[in-house]
Amino acid sequence: MSDAAWIDAALTSARPQAVGALLRYFRDLDAAEEAFQNACLRALKSWPQNGPPRDPAAWLIMVGRNAGIDDVRRVRREQPLPEDEAISDLDDAESAIADRLDGSHYRDDILRLLFICCHKELPATQQIALALRVVSGLTVKQIARAFLVSEAAMEQRITRAKARVAQANVPFETPGAVERSERLLAVAAMIYLIFNEGYSASGETAELRKPLSEEAIRLARLLLRLFPSEPEIMGLTALLLLQHARSAARFDAEGALILLEDQDRTLWNRPMIAEGVALIDKAIRHRRSGPYQIQAAIAALHARAATPAETDWTQIDLLYGALEVVQPSPVVTLNRAVAVSKVRGAQAALDLIAPLEGRLANYFYFFGVRGALLMQLGRNDEARTAFDRAIALAHSSAEAAHIRMQLDRLMRDSATALVRGNP
Repeated sequence: MSDAAWIDAALTSARPQAVGALLRYFRDLDAAEEAFQNACLRALKSWPQNGPPRDPAAWLIMVGRNAGIDDVRRVRREQPLPEDEAISDLDDAESAIADRLDGSHYRDDILRLLFICCHKELPATQQIALALRVVSGLTVKQIARAFLVSEAAMEQRITRAKARVAQANVPFETPGAVERSERLLAVAAMIYLIFNEGYSASGETAELRKPLSEEAIRLARLLLRLFPSEPEIMGLTALLLLQHARSAARFDAEGALILLEDQDRTLWNRPMIAEGVALIDKAIRHRRSGPYQIQAAIAALHARAATPAETDWTQIDLLYGALEVVQPSPVVTLNRAVAVSKVRGAQAALDLIAPLEGRLANYFYFFGVRGALLMQLGRNDEARTAFDRAIALAHSSAEAAHIRMQLDRLMRDSATALVRGNP
């Protein structure tokens, strides 16, 4: 591995620890980021010549802290320097910092950083942007490109998020057990949102947004290291792995969406599936079920099936029923309808989703599923109407193209029926 490659990997891996610790010292996001960047610049000069330090995160914290103090001296040259305790509670020695990183401060610093990015006063879009910038270290340009907005717009979004954090007087102390549990769920939700921003992309944007899904998996693994016995974090990580494992088979060469049952399963990432299945099996043994675990269990059943015909749709139906209990949502019921159609037929599935039309009147997938069920029942005119509505609501060319394929099939079937004398 080249010097540039291993240094980049080390800096990326150490970033959450280092920025989290520097945030504790300086109690300001911009100051912590600036200190970390200064430390990275020194690492790029020092590490190729001297080799990697024993603990890269400790080295970066020490150097970043000292650089931050130098900045304070330059800014406040005419003022006495604050007491050291107001800036830091660590010694200067790298070994002492490394010892502290091995203890509770390691977890608390990263949690504090994640919790601030997921502060309840920040809208979801700002939470995601702030986490990708501060925790993941993506550049504003990279984030803007992934979200298909200008750099200036993304810069403003991140700046507003930091301003809200500052105005809210967010406490930098480690929260208690109850608050930590509540905010942990917010962090998990933020990571899932980041993943979906990448996973839901299609066509030309799919490749641009793929790094978002990969970064979400990295953050989920980081959270799992902090909470190795928390079953919902196991479930979240498993869910992301199992879904991402299918990414190579989800679109054809033209960027058109390929349904799960039509995907080339040889393209699925089997090592990633094995990791996800092992995680969800471990989580289930804790007997503390949650929505991420249930969704991961559903994904695992799909992943375990060597062919579509071997899919255990009965169990998937039961799992969706359980998900409706713990996380009731019309979208969950819509997803369950697919399993119901496999187990009890298209009419049963159509009856299940009929009450949802009012709440999902602007939802592309509702009309796509409804059209497919009607087509199975031979109600082609109604199916055509549903597919037309789905196309009108499609958010991407890939979604619209998929529905047009269904319409083309309807037209071919209708033409065949006319030729045979069956109107």
